Amino acid sequence: MCLLTFRFSPGRDAHLVLVANRDEFHERPTRIMAWQDGWLAGRDEVAGGTWLALARDGRWAALTNVRDPNAGPAAASRGELPLDYLASGLDPGAWARVVADRRRRYAPFNLLLGSRDALWYVGSRTQPQPVSAGVHALSNGCLDEPWPKSRRAAVALRGLLDSAVGIDPERLLGLMHDRDPAPDPELPDTGVGLEMERFLSPPFIVGERYGTRSTTLLVLDRYGLAIERSFDRQGRIRGQIDYRFELRPGGRSS
Repeated sequence: MCLLTFRFSPGRDAHLVLVANRDEFHERPTRIMAWQDGWLAGRDEVAGGTWLALARDGRWAALTNVRDPNAGPAAASRGELPLDYLASGLDPGAWARVVADRRRRYAPFNLLLGSRDALWYVGSRTQPQPVSAGVHALSNGCLDEPWPKSRRAAVALRGLLDSAVGIDPERLLGLMHDRDPAPDPELPDTGVGLEMERFLSPPFIVGERYGTRSTTLLVLDRYGLAIERSFDRQGRIRGQIDYRFELRPGGRSS
């Protein structure tokens, strides 16, 4: 996952509304989101991990990498982290502290760990910290770091959720399809060069070798809604899968 924006509203209906784009090399084998081993998640078929995972009890986790061209090889796949959280049975804050103790094993990452009433953030460069209620965005920097794509996605999400339209899945998915690059003065400097910063700056990336592979919508209240829309190299929709399910405290799905 390379860009996500979400509203966290503990104690309210729809305590989580999240939309996210996963950017990846088109040749890297991927399994679409499905219930497997008790979790709803997509799978990276190279390393076996995932970028977004959900359990029936309302716990969820989302992962992004941190852009660092100087990072060396890692001992373990960071894609393990979301699934390990769901398997642990721990609350988000407790698991965030476990991750902090292990983070040197992984390539640079950001990790969000959620439940019905709590949300924590931890990363390879950040200490575990609770996330406040409201709208947030996360890309390949730190949480709420003001990258152009993050700001743009958060503003769009806030506008949709504050409108009379409310939670409209089609419009929520559509807000992540913004393909306009950021102006050069607004680009971050992450060490990959100006041309690559430009290429990576839109919320939705289109490229022959690398680009946005999927957009995912996750809405959690008493029931759950998960939609994954996949794209080809030209950024055209190639498929969509929808899941609607009841959240069950302590429950798991097969």
